[in-house]
Amino acid sequence: MKDILRNIPKAEVLQLGNLVAYADGQVVSKTLVQNNGLGITLFAFAQDEGISTHESKGDAMVVALDGKGRITIDGKDYELKAGDSIVMPANHPHAVYGVEPFKMLLVVAFPEAPVKS
Repeated sequence: MKDILRNIPKAEVLQLGNLVAYADGQVVSKTLVQNNGLGITLFAFAQDEGISTHESKGDAMVVALDGKGRITIDGKDYELKAGDSIVMPANHPHAVYGVEPFKMLLVVAFPEAPVKS
């Protein structure tokens, strides 16, 4: 059977933020799951680094793990710190920015493919 979750230890208590490291001037990501229905990725944003405005076909939930970040959805800014979460709705423009070094878990749930009759 193929592993669905990858790049992560199994049957072990983890601090998710420890699985991705900060790098000066960079956004670092580690993919844990990527398939047609689900994406789970860890991110570490250096201070003042970010991902520019874009849209996703799935609802995207951010869980802040460390530091402070800014999520912009439809032009409105939201600040997150460790323990905070927000959902970026599908098909809405959004961006992510590290106000200070910022780590987050991103879970994107994609809509099911239409059933062919």
